[in-house]
Amino acid sequence: MNKIIKQNLDYTLFSWAKQGGLNPINAHYAKGSYVYDRDGKKYLDFSSQLMNVNIGHGNQRITKAVAKQMEEVSYVYPGMATEVRGKLGKKLAEITPGNLTKTFFTLGGAEAIENAIKLARIYTGRHKIITHYRSYHGATYGAISAGGDPRKFAVDSQAVNNFVHVENPYAYRCPWNSSSIEECGELAAAHLERVIQFENPDAVAAILFEGESGSSGCIKYPPMYLKKVRNICDKYGILLIDDEVMSGFGRTGKMFGIDHHDVVPDIMCMAKGLTSGYLPLGAMTVTDTIANHFNDKPMLLGLTYSAHAVSCAAAIENLNIIEEENLVQKAAEMGAYIEEKVRLLSYQHPSIGDFRNTGLLGCIELVKNRETKEPVTVWNAKPNQMEATLKMAAKIRELGMFTFVRWNYIFIAPPLNITKEEVDEGLEILSQAIAIADKYCS
Repeated sequence: MNKIIKQNLDYTLFSWAKQGGLNPINAHYAKGSYVYDRDGKKYLDFSSQLMNVNIGHGNQRITKAVAKQMEEVSYVYPGMATEVRGKLGKKLAEITPGNLTKTFFTLGGAEAIENAIKLARIYTGRHKIITHYRSYHGATYGAISAGGDPRKFAVDSQAVNNFVHVENPYAYRCPWNSSSIEECGELAAAHLERVIQFENPDAVAAILFEGESGSSGCIKYPPMYLKKVRNICDKYGILLIDDEVMSGFGRTGKMFGIDHHDVVPDIMCMAKGLTSGYLPLGAMTVTDTIANHFNDKPMLLGLTYSAHAVSCAAAIENLNIIEEENLVQKAAEMGAYIEEKVRLLSYQHPSIGDFRNTGLLGCIELVKNRETKEPVTVWNAKPNQMEATLKMAAKIRELGMFTFVRWNYIFIAPPLNITKEEVDEGLEILSQAIAIADKYCS
């Protein structure tokens, strides 16, 4: 066994996996849309790693910005001011919607969610948080309790209290058997309001939804759904927390996922594309109304590495790159190209049941039968039910590509600067993998 892989397996633990029998890609370097292993094999990165490398790999502008910052100051405690902290805060105030004006910096998405939940409870004096069942908000105890992702089941017996889950407006598998995505949205909003009434509106601090659905299957919001959610929040004095950790910074073809819906949240959580994964950083941005509430009261939130100067420097340069290279618009254009190409693929592959996509955040859902919509692999499948998924994942890796494959979902979320030629390469690999799923069709 390669020495590097052996040391990794002998001395480190890998996320979300049994530790025996692992065979990780031995990453050497990365450039643009590709990761290269130490044997020289290249892998097209068709999911931007974990949907976060928005500007692509190996951009040395970030390296230079980080090195320059470290020559000045790498770390001071969060009670001190730095130039990059103020610059980044101002930039986020400019690009976030509406009156979102002040930011508390964290080291990742889960921490942004944790602090948003705490702030919502402190600010409102209420305790319940409502989220979707089909959602993921991070893996810390509070964040994983907030989400509905089944990875939480391992710690469910000690879940954090006062999270209430509601059904998603999942039009392809609508819980209310609606006849259209619009009707599904109407019924989902009515369901949400009923749950709030059952749970006591005066006890609900916030509704926490993703700006656009991500790893739960890129479930697209019906038109007007988030507007209805905003109206429900306003009706009952509930805060709207927008999780843009995955959908932010151009990923969906707009700067933020919620921008597709003309809605302004009270709190926005960000990470991933904020630095494109080059350094850890998260952010929680709040409205001027919430910020002003703490002018005469202590805001009891804190982290040792909040507003870390080096990470802030990486974020500023990353946002400059996104703007200067017009990556938000490129994501929208390439998303439209991918949608057309997948539509054509669906004629070849009977297992393609649905493709849900916004910009460059998309998911192919694979089924055994388009009429019954029976999934190729069931939701939260046990290991002995994963045959098709494991075969597809192995084929994708064998053919030189990395992407997120989960149950009967294959995700398409490449870097925002991917080329058409690279997209075509990736879709050809996916076509060969999906041919495996076709064999399970009836």
